[in-house]
Amino acid sequence: MGKSQETFSKKEKEKQRLKKRQDKQEKKEERQAHARNGNNLESMLAYIDENGNISSTPPDPRKKITTNVEDIRIGVAKREPVDESELIRTGVVTMFNESKGYGFIKDSKTQESVFVHINSLLDRIKEHDKVTFEVEMGVKGKNAVGVKKSV
Repeated sequence: MGKSQETFSKKEKEKQRLKKRQDKQEKKEERQAHARNGNNLESMLAYIDENGNISSTPPDPRKKITTNVEDIRIGVAKREPVDESELIRTGVVTMFNESKGYGFIKDSKTQESVFVHINSLLDRIKEHDKVTFEVEMGVKGKNAVGVKKSV
């Protein structure tokens, strides 16, 4: 007589497969049983209280806050027009290296040091020259642009 073709590991794998099928069927039946119970609209609703927290009870109508539609602003607030004379500043060149192409201007109003690059010059400048310029915010700070010598 011949030996059986089934080995121990084959029997174990078959047992595991059957166990998985059985567990899966039990879970399916359990889900179906619970799905029929209490699945109404009230159980699915969630409310937000006056503090912004999610709760299962409706909020107190006495604590309700009304907001006018006109008070809600979407987007950026409108900028007020800026006077052109405020944009143009005056100052003195404290340092300018023509070979490197940059320098600094000391603003006469705020006493701040503002970076200036040779590409933003309208006239040739040197140290101790009085200049007029506009300020732009660059990556590393304030930059002077449109730099002209003052008379």
